[in-house]
Amino acid sequence: MKKISFIVMAGILLVVGCATVKVQAPKEPIKVDITMRLDVYQHVQNDIDTIENIVTGIDKGSFLGYFVGTAYAQDLSPEVEQAALRRRDRRGELIALEQSGTIGETFSGLVTIRAAGNYTAEQLVRDENNDRMVIYNAIASKNGTSVEDVQKLYGERLQRDASSGTPIEIGNGNWQIK
Repeated sequence: MKKISFIVMAGILLVVGCATVKVQAPKEPIKVDITMRLDVYQHVQNDIDTIENIVTGIDKGSFLGYFVGTAYAQDLSPEVEQAALRRRDRRGELIALEQSGTIGETFSGLVTIRAAGNYTAEQLVRDENNDRMVIYNAIASKNGTSVEDVQKLYGERLQRDASSGTPIEIGNGNWQIK
């Protein structure tokens, strides 16, 4: 009888001592806000497009482009505006060196020497990369994103817009001619 009462007591303690856990889904759906990242991406893309329009002079001939460029120029810091204008001034030389294969566009938005020994090309690459980094840092700071993210997006744009015959870095040290 003692054994049976012990088993009954142990069973009662076991049932009372176990906690019940109730797992339920929340009544309202869980919401994830991805709009901020998309918004940052769109602003970075708009900044890249506007600066590249200054560099290439694409919108200079249109009436609307004049006003858009003027409005954006007020949003640029003087350093970024000057860097974009210097890039515009050296653009012809840069394209000629890219088409000759002397320099190439990297996937990180910079240019690099592919045929060493040309001091003029080395100086041009150094100046171009310095101006690009001024622009990348300003865009990253303005939009609250990393410089690496800006470089990636800007690099895609620069490679897409590069002239035929330009060496393009496709990753892992591999290059192709556009």
